[in-house]
Amino acid sequence: MTATSLPLVPKSADAQDTVCCAPIARQPLGEGEAAELAALLKAVADPVRLRLLSMIGSHAGGEACVCDLTDAFDLTAPTISHHLKVLRTAGLIGSERRGTWVYYWIIPDQVARLGALFTPLAVPAVTG
Repeated sequence: MTATSLPLVPKSADAQDTVCCAPIARQPLGEGEAAELAALLKAVADPVRLRLLSMIGSHAGGEACVCDLTDAFDLTAPTISHHLKVLRTAGLIGSERRGTWVYYWIIPDQVARLGALFTPLAVPAVTG
């Protein structure tokens, strides 16, 4: 492993010293919010569902046909459908039937909630 040096970035004048932590560490989650976030985390806690979410999100045009997703897995079509239903029920993906096929897309706000849960709003300034 090689060492990497990172440049120091001066703290902006409007940055707050107290806002340094990810939302999960800033204050205790309320019961309702914890239940909502747990459902999102549970939905992506499966490797197949995490891969499906990634495949849908990175697919050209921002949406993927179920026909493009099933060949990537050594699973039956009903199993893939179950995993897609879990992601859809959690609100992470949307879907629409077009003729024979169902097309899926990411719901950006829900996926962003997951990312924001662990992302600090600001990085504390390094002094020295």
